[in-house]
Amino acid sequence: MEMTGIPFPEFETKSMASSTFSSFPQLPQTPCLLSSSLFPKFNFLPPLLNQSRRRLRREGALALAMAAPASPADTDSTPDKPPRVVTFVGKGGSGKTTSAVFAAQFFGIQHYAMAGLKTFLVINSQDPTAEYLLNCKIGSSPIRCNDNLSVVRLETTRMLLKPLNRLKEADDRLNMTQGVLEEVMGQELGVLPGMDSIFSVLELERLVGFFGNVNQKEKFDIIIYDGVSTEETIRIIGATSKARLYLKYLRKLAEKTDFGRLAGPSLLRLVDEAMNLSGRNSNLNGKMSSEIWNHLEQTLERASSIIAEPDQFGCYVVVDPKCPVSLASGLRYWGCVIQAGAHVSGALTFASSNELREKVRKSFSPLPYTSIPHLSSGSRIEWDHIMRHTGSANARKFLSTRNSTKIDHTKFDLANKTVTLLMPGFDKSEINLYQFRGGSELLVEAGDQRRAIFLPSKLQGKVGAAKFTERSLVITMDS
Repeated sequence: MEMTGIPFPEFETKSMASSTFSSFPQLPQTPCLLSSSLFPKFNFLPPLLNQSRRRLRREGALALAMAAPASPADTDSTPDKPPRVVTFVGKGGSGKTTSAVFAAQFFGIQHYAMAGLKTFLVINSQDPTAEYLLNCKIGSSPIRCNDNLSVVRLETTRMLLKPLNRLKEADDRLNMTQGVLEEVMGQELGVLPGMDSIFSVLELERLVGFFGNVNQKEKFDIIIYDGVSTEETIRIIGATSKARLYLKYLRKLAEKTDFGRLAGPSLLRLVDEAMNLSGRNSNLNGKMSSEIWNHLEQTLERASSIIAEPDQFGCYVVVDPKCPVSLASGLRYWGCVIQAGAHVSGALTFASSNELREKVRKSFSPLPYTSIPHLSSGSRIEWDHIMRHTGSANARKFLSTRNSTKIDHTKFDLANKTVTLLMPGFDKSEINLYQFRGGSELLVEAGDQRRAIFLPSKLQGKVGAAKFTERSLVITMDS
């Protein structure tokens, strides 16, 4: 399958040599396959003399599981629908963590002034800002800040142990590695680059339930994710839609090569056993190989649809109106989120003069915009006072509205044979446009992201011209 660059008379493009999508790294696919089963709570006991380690792990884990109190992260009920996920992007230092804490307090204690929403704030960094703002110690196990707000700090060194232990238990039954996996000591394994994002995705899957069943007794209404960086957060946003193409070619590898036909069934059996041991019903049990691949594709499609729906996924851009670089970064990240396959729900800033607020409003139009009060981490914050303050009124209304009138990022004009793509934060020199599969798709490359645009039948064909105007790329198709 070849994909070539398109020379446009009014648009700068870079040529791409004949290339194929025939070879893809397989690492991202493994967590997608294993993710629904690998994060239930598990505790370890020290080795005892005259007992096999395998027997100790089974009996010790069972004893601790029976004795340990339930926590918000160890739950076991299936919610009617997944919780809404909220996250924040912006330049470093713009106030993303502060905005996440403000939103968590709002949803947790002041929503509709009578009953708070069950809110879970997930911090994925070692930055202590949230601890100062919440006035509580945040650890790797969930803690309650109030009746409706729980907080946890993700630590990959600890999350790494859980899936490893599940695989060990599965291998203990199947004896696939003949004891090799048994010798791996999880406590001595370090964290490699890229692992933080992978395990963050797995943890969010456990909380949100992309695989259709959430393993938790306490249902959360809101999951607020404060990522390690904006770039990593955007990668996570686009992970499910991008993984679908990897899955497509991994399936071909498993079904059409000797190696895949030999190793695939054993690996799927190991995953199936690990999912059963986790306490969650395995969706793979008893299914044929083709049914399993179809199920995985449907799972990724479901996750992509959740992220693309503003009612289920809210992403806010945080900017400092006093800093021109922050404003430019905010616009850029808005465009990157669109490229990743999601909608930006609005722009946030901290209280400032009317002139600066108007500057932000014009910069991010037509996005809705509001400001939140300044919060200091140097002294104890009285959240009840802040939430009742008139300066928080607009922010409360802004966050409680799910912005049902979402901005249309892609517009098809059949009469004029044009495709208009909203791309804020970019100029024409930063955008590459490609066409492949007989003219039925366009591939837009910008912001270190690639987005496929599937064209209606009446617009399929060769591209005649393209121009960049008013933050949008306008593509004209030949008749």
